[in-house]
Amino acid sequence: MTDRLSAVDAAFLYAEDGSTPLHVGGVVILEPDAPEGSGSEYEDIVDLIRSRLSLVPRYRQKVRFVPGRLARPVWVDDDAFDLTYHVRRSALPRPGTMDQLDDLVGRLISRPLDRTRPLWEIYVIEGLADGRVALVNKTHHAMVDRIGAVDVAAAILDVTRRPRRLPEQPWMPLPPPSDVDLVVDAVADLTSRPSGAMDLVRLAAMDVRSTVAKVGHFAGASVELVRRTVKPAPRSVLNVTKSGQRRFATSQVRLADLKTIRSTHGGSLNDVILAVITGALRTWLLSHGEPVTPTTVLRALVPVSLQPGRRDEAGESAVDPQAPVTSYLLDMPVAEPNPAMRLHQVSFAMGAQLEAGRQMGADALIGLGRFAPPTLHALGARVAGQLSGRMYNVLVTNAPGPQAPLYAAGRTVAAMYPVAPLASGQALAVAITSYNGGVFFGVTADRDAIPDIEEFADHIGEAVEELLPVPDPPAGKAAPRRGRKRATD
Repeated sequence: MTDRLSAVDAAFLYAEDGSTPLHVGGVVILEPDAPEGSGSEYEDIVDLIRSRLSLVPRYRQKVRFVPGRLARPVWVDDDAFDLTYHVRRSALPRPGTMDQLDDLVGRLISRPLDRTRPLWEIYVIEGLADGRVALVNKTHHAMVDRIGAVDVAAAILDVTRRPRRLPEQPWMPLPPPSDVDLVVDAVADLTSRPSGAMDLVRLAAMDVRSTVAKVGHFAGASVELVRRTVKPAPRSVLNVTKSGQRRFATSQVRLADLKTIRSTHGGSLNDVILAVITGALRTWLLSHGEPVTPTTVLRALVPVSLQPGRRDEAGESAVDPQAPVTSYLLDMPVAEPNPAMRLHQVSFAMGAQLEAGRQMGADALIGLGRFAPPTLHALGARVAGQLSGRMYNVLVTNAPGPQAPLYAAGRTVAAMYPVAPLASGQALAVAITSYNGGVFFGVTADRDAIPDIEEFADHIGEAVEELLPVPDPPAGKAAPRRGRKRATD
């Protein structure tokens, strides 16, 4: 039976070009505490991934396009699968700094994945200070259809230093279909589902106005989405893209500090993180001479994965990695000079949306079936850049992670920085994950539009400091200043 890409996954492929690579990823920092008898870091990682590929069968499959685009592409086994092509070795000049690693990551994520092979890569980066090693993974968005979806980078992580053993499962690739087979299957699909032919016509011919007219009668989130589309996001330097090249920067703060801010000012941890990013954006805009008037706002697209009705031990909404992702559009109050007031405004805005259940964007539109237009994550090939550029200024993703140590090939994971892609028309995306007492920010930017992205990453730590209550210093001493601290500094 043909394993055809979903409409959403196919749209990600159609939307991608040389200037808009649409892969997600992450940077994992490993301590040099390998168990006795281990080989080199690269050899150990290759062996570990080989043993875990049965958990992610998609990672030995590639995309085949149907001749004439008669139907969506299909997944087929790669009968020439070469693991060492996908797991690559690189190094920094010793002792490598975090800034050097950030620069390398920016260059790696700028390169589109090879569509003739399975759509993923992992780089084993050696040479970091103190003997640490970085794993940089890239996975095409077509393979990861929701936040929290399991990919090979997650499959190699263990909760104990000793890697778990899986039963060996020999892999025999199925013979690839011929072009004739693909056409016959496509015709059979269209015959059994006539609406599919109309889907293809709509995908090729729809424009934003006709799409909005189609969905205008839908209630709730869809009505709000139409209103936001008609009233576009504020014009901003964050929507000026100049190249397909990327810059990447990282920042790390303590989870305990964010919890202190929450207990002092109220709101949720997600609200605190959004307020921190709002403060960092405000400082960055002012430092660049950008006009910030009392009415200035920046609109963020905020995907949230929540499992209603459950709370963790700290009272936070429980996160279910398998739950559908709901996206919200938040107007970030960058004009507010008072950091505590910014947090209250963010909490109020997010709370109102969560209580009303007014999810925006991709989730509302995907549910409209065959009328689904291009959406916030470049889901449409033809007008993705136009619509996404109108809808929001910055993407902010926050996926809470485990608060206990993880291991890869027997080595302790010291940090994990997520990497978010940039949609067409976007110059900045911020991805956040919490892990083992830390909160790790990965910032992706258009290389030419925002050449000083490390300054914005520095402002994240400053925004946390603004919100923290100031402790009373010992007599005769000044209160300590918290700086930007990262896992390899």
